[in-house]
Amino acid sequence: MQYMLAPIEDITTAFFRTKCFKNGADLTFTPMARFSALARNSRASLERIKLVDDTPTMIQLIGTKEKELLKFLSKFKSSKGFKGFNLNLGCPSSNYVNQGAGCAMIKRISKVRKIVSILKNYPVSIKLRLGLNKFEKDKKVYLNLINSVDADFFIVHARHGSESYDDKADWNVFSECVDTDKKIVANGDIKNKKDVSLLKSYGCYGVMIGRAAIDNPKIFSMLKK
Repeated sequence: MQYMLAPIEDITTAFFRTKCFKNGADLTFTPMARFSALARNSRASLERIKLVDDTPTMIQLIGTKEKELLKFLSKFKSSKGFKGFNLNLGCPSSNYVNQGAGCAMIKRISKVRKIVSILKNYPVSIKLRLGLNKFEKDKKVYLNLINSVDADFFIVHARHGSESYDDKADWNVFSECVDTDKKIVANGDIKNKKDVSLLKSYGCYGVMIGRAAIDNPKIFSMLKK
């Protein structure tokens, strides 16, 4: 079972990632950075994905335009601790959804395939919700994407884009996600060893923890005991 720290805006800084790694997290993620900002060498965005030590970290990206991604990658140099890229298909913010990015991309399988193929010189994972809304969840667009895209693993946040953290994550989806024979990392409302044991029984490859780690960065080592 892999234990991962979720990417959280303004929280998962290099310092916090290292703190969680030293307390048992196997893999961490930077906050997301836009293709467009990275392509134009935005100092703030480059700082956001900067890796300062050997903490195992995936750089999370969000965007839709292949040309912007290619421009960024043409200048990208991996550094110590870099473990690949993570494509964000989970952000429900209207700023991204209105551009067809974030969880609006879950149903855009051909677009996701193109982006993943561009990133395939590196390890690549996908973080997704269950769809943009309940309709897409009911249509199981998340399963279509997992079945159709060749990523190293899929982090499934068990809510759709119209749900908030006040809505309970739907762990019933994990078994069918695992049945795709892809590596599935469970995300959403994971708080204790009982939760991890249940998700492990479903066949999940790993768990990703966010809010519980903010409250207690030592949660990873506690869950491993």
